[in-house]
Amino acid sequence: MFGRDEKLSPIRLTAIQYVILAIFLFLTYGLWELQVSKSDYYSAAAERNRIRNVPILAPRGKILDRNGRTIVDNYTSYTAMLLRDSSRDLTADAGLIAQGLHMDPKEVRDKIRHFASLPQFQPIYLKEDITMDEESFIEAHKIELPELATIRAYRRLYPRKGFLAHLIGYVGEVSEDMLNQAQFELYDPGDVVGKSGVELQYNSVLMGKNGSRQVVVNSHGKEVGAPLDEKPAEPGKPLKLTIDVDLQIAAEEAIEGKNGAIIAMDPHTGEILALASRPAFDPNDFAVRISRQEWNKLVNDPDKPLLNKAIQAQLAPGSTFKIIMSVAGWQEGIAQDLTVHCNGGAEFYGRRFGCWVKTGHGEVALTKAIYQSCDVFFYTLAEKLGIGRISKYATALGLGQKTGIDLPQEASGVMPSEEWKLRNFRQRWFAGETSSVGIGQGAVTTTPVQLMRAIAAISTDGRLVVPHVADPAGLPPEYLEVNHYTEVKNLQIDANGWNLITDAMGRVLLPEGTAPSAHIPGIDIAGKTGSAQIVSLATRAKHANNAALNQNGWFVGFTPRRNPDVIVAVLFEGGEHGKLAARLATQVIKAYVDKQRRQPTNVVQKNDGKVAISGLWTEPDADGDGEKLQGGRFSVNLPKRPLPLPMAAPGLSRLSRN
Repeated sequence: MFGRDEKLSPIRLTAIQYVILAIFLFLTYGLWELQVSKSDYYSAAAERNRIRNVPILAPRGKILDRNGRTIVDNYTSYTAMLLRDSSRDLTADAGLIAQGLHMDPKEVRDKIRHFASLPQFQPIYLKEDITMDEESFIEAHKIELPELATIRAYRRLYPRKGFLAHLIGYVGEVSEDMLNQAQFELYDPGDVVGKSGVELQYNSVLMGKNGSRQVVVNSHGKEVGAPLDEKPAEPGKPLKLTIDVDLQIAAEEAIEGKNGAIIAMDPHTGEILALASRPAFDPNDFAVRISRQEWNKLVNDPDKPLLNKAIQAQLAPGSTFKIIMSVAGWQEGIAQDLTVHCNGGAEFYGRRFGCWVKTGHGEVALTKAIYQSCDVFFYTLAEKLGIGRISKYATALGLGQKTGIDLPQEASGVMPSEEWKLRNFRQRWFAGETSSVGIGQGAVTTTPVQLMRAIAAISTDGRLVVPHVADPAGLPPEYLEVNHYTEVKNLQIDANGWNLITDAMGRVLLPEGTAPSAHIPGIDIAGKTGSAQIVSLATRAKHANNAALNQNGWFVGFTPRRNPDVIVAVLFEGGEHGKLAARLATQVIKAYVDKQRRQPTNVVQKNDGKVAISGLWTEPDADGDGEKLQGGRFSVNLPKRPLPLPMAAPGLSRLSRN
């Protein structure tokens, strides 16, 4: 039995031969595909395994004030990223990666899934501003996790304590919704872009262009040798603002601890010199990644810290609107000879309208009506003008429309008219509604910047400018063409009316006016106070102890009374009295005047350190019907050395991340 030879059957032998032939054909086909059919594909794949493109992130441009002082800068940090140009299963490593970077594994997997459809040469930015121990983890796991790497990035360094927060804005990772917008269509997921303020408005100027470098890597993904090629990043361009840091400091200090806004402007050019809104937020919280908890806290805060109240708060302007009423009344030939007797109120259209002074103002003409803010006078003027003519002049002065300021999401306010009510409410306008509009109540609402622009036009004899926060000289041409920063509208205002109205505004801060406590000796300030109720008087009477129902205080003032150099608008939410808002405004005006007086002059200084100057000015007569010319010579002490100016915004004197 053991000596007999075993033979394969012909069928089995044939089957084995076919199997061998099939294997041989398969190998031959694979070799042909590798060497001939897809040689270019596999050659490129092999090159990608050997050569890696590493992005070089570009820093955003600095933001500077009008004097070239730094407001926003950058600091260097490191970002953990996942390279997707290898064949590794990134999802399988998500747990270990999350553990080393102190992240939620689900967050890592979600990011991998989110970026799955993008080209593989685009890395996934996992975590910004990593710590030293996280960076050490990445270095220690180069072999196990070759897809995990670090890249140098530049993070925004903003002033502390919300300084200029609403104007500057903040940055963040570009969202999917933003990528669908035309202005962001060339950006990639993971790019850091402006989200609000000038960071958003001038994102294309501030954002540079990323570069890249080609490096040789071994089988473990480790770089070997020198880079093969490098395309350097192009840093973003610096953006120079019209803001004056010194004046901004004064505005921030004045509004600190209060709710509202302060905005200062050069009425001749429209340059915004200061803009503060309270409460504020810290843009540094957004520089890396704000937590959901912090974001929800900001969004749900009833005081709305993310709202830029200087351009977005739409509120009744109160008695500041009386200046616009005065211009309309004068231009229509009504206010010149209008005199009323105020005994604390008057009846219009079968209803009694009260004056804010319960005992009344007595006999009142236009001048006294302005500096003592007599409601009865302006009720009467509103009745004679009608809503049509009031709306005509208010609209011509820019109310009920955006000013064109170069900041995103500006509100337009409301200037009511018969057409406005019919269009929005399908109702006709009632004559009794005009009385409330005449004192800046009712349906009329404005923003601080809108109101400031209108009063600025009146103070400069009808010159209506476009407010702007960026210096046009440093911008690409397309920004000038789109935003028309230098565009000016000239409105016709009778010279006699202009003189009388501005002279009356000059008496608002004198003892007979509504804000004598805001007067600053030696500074010629003209302005108008306003108090605007936010609920009806009956509702407020029922809730007498509810401070949330306090009236808003307004003030718009400028200096000097003739040909002013600066105008300041203040909204003091819950401030109750316009005189309190006036005190805040004059703090900013004083800071402006003091700085101007410290500027170097071309006068010759005597050996005793004094200089003689002379000047001419006008003052209103005692009866307020005219003015008289005044003149004088003065001997002024000059400082031996000019006072030093800050080199940067608060919190930026040291570029520190702490």
